[in-house]
Amino acid sequence: MGFNFDYPDGRAFFHKPTGRLCDGRLVIDFLCENLKTSYLTPYMDSLEPNFTNGVNFAIAGSSTLPKYVPFSLGVQILQFMRFHNRSLEYQSKGTYIHVAYNEGFKNLVREEDFKNALYTIDIGQNDLRGAFNSLSYPEIIERIPFFISEIRDAMWGIYLLGGKNFWVHNTGPFGCLPENLGSRITNANDFDQFGCIKYMNEGAKAFNAELSALCQGLRFQMKNSTIVYVDIYSIKYNLFANSASYGFKNPLMACCGHGGPPYNYDPSLKCRDNVGYTVCEQGSRYISWDGLHYTEVANAIVAGEILTTNYSTPPLGLNFFCNN
Repeated sequence: MGFNFDYPDGRAFFHKPTGRLCDGRLVIDFLCENLKTSYLTPYMDSLEPNFTNGVNFAIAGSSTLPKYVPFSLGVQILQFMRFHNRSLEYQSKGTYIHVAYNEGFKNLVREEDFKNALYTIDIGQNDLRGAFNSLSYPEIIERIPFFISEIRDAMWGIYLLGGKNFWVHNTGPFGCLPENLGSRITNANDFDQFGCIKYMNEGAKAFNAELSALCQGLRFQMKNSTIVYVDIYSIKYNLFANSASYGFKNPLMACCGHGGPPYNYDPSLKCRDNVGYTVCEQGSRYISWDGLHYTEVANAIVAGEILTTNYSTPPLGLNFFCNN
C-alpha cells in the first residue's frame, strides 16, 4: 500500500517495527490483551500461522471503494471467503482428523469456529479522507451511501457463510488529526472550540449516522445475529475535548513529523521519510503518532472506553461473545 514500516514505529512497546502504524500497540491489541489471548495473526502471514485465535484481514490504508482494488474491503472479503472455504476443504478430506497434529493442521479453523467467531469491522475513514481531497461537501454526503453499501455487502457475505456475530466501529473525528489540520486551507470559522475542523467532523458524523442505521436494519434482516455498533467517534473526540485530564500536552500535534507547532505535520516531509522528521521524547503526551494514526497511549484509552460498553449499542462486551 506504499507505507514504509520502519523506525520509529513500535518504539514504545515492541521496540521494532511490526507492521503497525503506531509507536506501539493498536486498539485491537489491547482488546486481545483484555481477553487474555494472543494478538491476531495477519491473514497474509506465511510463516506457520496460527489462525485459531483469530485472523486479521485489515491492511493499512484500505477503503471500501474503489471495489476490488488491493486491498479494499471487497478484496478482504474475497480473502476471507477463500480462507473459509480452504479451511473447511482440508477438514472435509479427513486431513484434520488423521494427520492434523503431525502436519501442522491443528491450527485450522473449524466450521463451528467460523459460526461462533466475532467479526470486527472498522473501515470508512480512508474513504472520507479521499473524498475530502477531491469533492465538495455536498458531493461527499452523496457518496456516503456508496461506502455504506460496501460495508453492508461485506456483512452479508460473512453472514451467508455462517457468521452471526458482528462488532462494528464507526469512524473517528478526523477533523482533529494533524494531517488535516496541517495541510488544508482554512479560516477561523472552520474550527470548533477544541481546534478541530468542523466540516470534516460533520462529514464523519454523517457517515456514522448511516452506518448506525445500517446496523439497526441488519439486526432485523439477519436472523439470529448479534450486531454491536461502537461509537468510536465519541470516544476519540473526548480525547481532544478533555486532553489535559488524560495527560496530553499537545493534543493537535503529531509526535513524529516535521514543522513543529502547532501541528508538526508537513505533507511533503512525513514521519518515516528518510531524513528531516523529528520524533517527540514522550509519546504519552500526544494523541497523534504520525499525523494520521494514534499513539499507543491514546489507543489504550480508546480500548478501555470500548470495554466499558458505555459506547456500544446494544451494550454487550467482548466477553459476551467469548463466553458463548
